[in-house]
Amino acid sequence: MQVQRVSPGRRLPARLVGSVLTRDLTVSGSRWSKGRRLTSDDLAALAAADPGDPVTVLVPEAGELHEDEAAIRLAAAVAGLGLTTRGPNQSRVDLLAEADGVLNVRVADLERLNRIDPLEVFTAFDGQVVARGDLVASVKVAPHLVDAATVDAGARLAGFGSHPLVWVAPFIPSRVGVLVKESVRSTARARFETSVRAKIEGLGSTIVAIEYVEDDPDAVEQAMAGFVRRPDPFDLVLTAGAASTDPLDPCFLAITALGGRLVRRGVPAHPGSMLWLARIGGTAILGLPTCGAYSKATAADLLLPRLLSGEGASEKTVAKLGHGGILTRSQRFRFPAYARELDAPDG
Repeated sequence: MQVQRVSPGRRLPARLVGSVLTRDLTVSGSRWSKGRRLTSDDLAALAAADPGDPVTVLVPEAGELHEDEAAIRLAAAVAGLGLTTRGPNQSRVDLLAEADGVLNVRVADLERLNRIDPLEVFTAFDGQVVARGDLVASVKVAPHLVDAATVDAGARLAGFGSHPLVWVAPFIPSRVGVLVKESVRSTARARFETSVRAKIEGLGSTIVAIEYVEDDPDAVEQAMAGFVRRPDPFDLVLTAGAASTDPLDPCFLAITALGGRLVRRGVPAHPGSMLWLARIGGTAILGLPTCGAYSKATAADLLLPRLLSGEGASEKTVAKLGHGGILTRSQRFRFPAYARELDAPDG
């Protein structure tokens, strides 16, 4: 770029058309913001204005982009499915959730992109539950002019892999079954059912059946088979009452007998670290801890949204919970709306 000083009240050369103001300026009572690209009419207005202090303008050269163009180009690479854009406004393009869902951010690549001076991409938390219209990320370019090659390098990094850098996975209406062993006492059943329906319905899915069974391997296997061996298997099965540390608990025996596998016993988050996750075919099986089955916000309330937005029941899905896994009251904003008023530990 070329840097020029221009003075209001003096005739300006036509080659300055397209140059960019570096600070705010008032011309004949009208306020011009920094970053403004000067037109031929602007040059005429400056020449006709009262004499004033010189101001700096930047004259772009070949291969340079204005900040707004640069932000738009980078945002197009950063933004994946489930997002709409707003702006640019002073070189900032905002990305908004197009529907209720789970925000996904390739955090390591986000950090790599932000090492490229002067590109800036900033987001809400990976895994955060968002509502339609929520601001989830912004893309900004700091200087008024930037090399196109720099922007393109950031765009290549943002679009690397099977997903863009940021996207929102919308909730997928799913069919859910609930299997409860009789170790959950009948006096607690109403409270349990109210809680679990709030979780599932709050994420746009439906509980099709709730089965209460004896704490017996055959009974549990028969009930679970009714959920996963039908012509239209349920997408998700929640269980309650299993002893998560007992390998011979009837729930675990049933999963093995039905050809499934235990994905993870325990998760890297608290409260709710005693959650367990399994799968039988395409059905995810989530074992709720006692506190998660009732009135506390736990890791289940961050894992459930991922499962109901299309993520698989896998070790990778569980591992994501570790970053930000201390789920104190200060973390409630990351939870679904139904969980934000539930009890949570102070530390």
